[in-house]
Amino acid sequence: MDEDLVKMLKYLRLNGLLANWDEHIKAAQKGNYSNVRLLKYIVQQEYNHKRENSRKMRLKRAKVEEEFVIETFPFHRQPKLNKKKVLSIYDSFDYMEKKQNIIWLGSTGVGKTGLANSFLIQAINRDYTGRAVLFPELVEMLYRARGDHSEENIIRKFASYDCLHIDELGYVEMEPVQTGQFFTLMHKRYKKTTTLISSNLGFSEWNSFFKNSQLTAALIDRLLENSHVINMKNCTSLRAKPLQS
Repeated sequence: MDEDLVKMLKYLRLNGLLANWDEHIKAAQKGNYSNVRLLKYIVQQEYNHKRENSRKMRLKRAKVEEEFVIETFPFHRQPKLNKKKVLSIYDSFDYMEKKQNIIWLGSTGVGKTGLANSFLIQAINRDYTGRAVLFPELVEMLYRARGDHSEENIIRKFASYDCLHIDELGYVEMEPVQTGQFFTLMHKRYKKTTTLISSNLGFSEWNSFFKNSQLTAALIDRLLENSHVINMKNCTSLRAKPLQS
């Protein structure tokens, strides 16, 4: 490849084309492409390259600590989990297209986070923006933002994600202002985006940390209005080694 062509490709930021130029030419020669077909092939390859880079960047920004996929979830170790329901929601993709919430309830170690992250990753892979965040981290972030007057920006940021996974909801001592901040965030996401929530506590226990019965009831009411609840309360921990047969 001559230097002028390299310079132009760099200027146009056609990095995929630049990196794979020789392979594209070989493929075209081997396939005996016409001029039109060659151009279409090159454009398609560059398009695929940019989309893949964009997907990787969205996944990186989502800060998913454990990148689980639904295909590897050990359903055989959770016979009390409604596998058919979970896969139906996942395969239909209605949770994103219809902006539905999904709430996983169950004890520690049963796979709530892994399942929620697999739904989040699917959304990201299909061109949606997303983010995973621990509930204690989120409320602390909102509280600190109040001190430096960036509260509105933080709320706007988390409200804008197409799919937000809030993990480990509960088990944190909340100030009244934090409850209000969280409610404001969820209000802004209401019917506009998809929120995935995983919690060790049932709905009846949420007021123990929100400490505001009216806001708690309003939050649960809005979350359940357009949502799926995956009950994993009777599931066993996946962290224990399975018994040898």
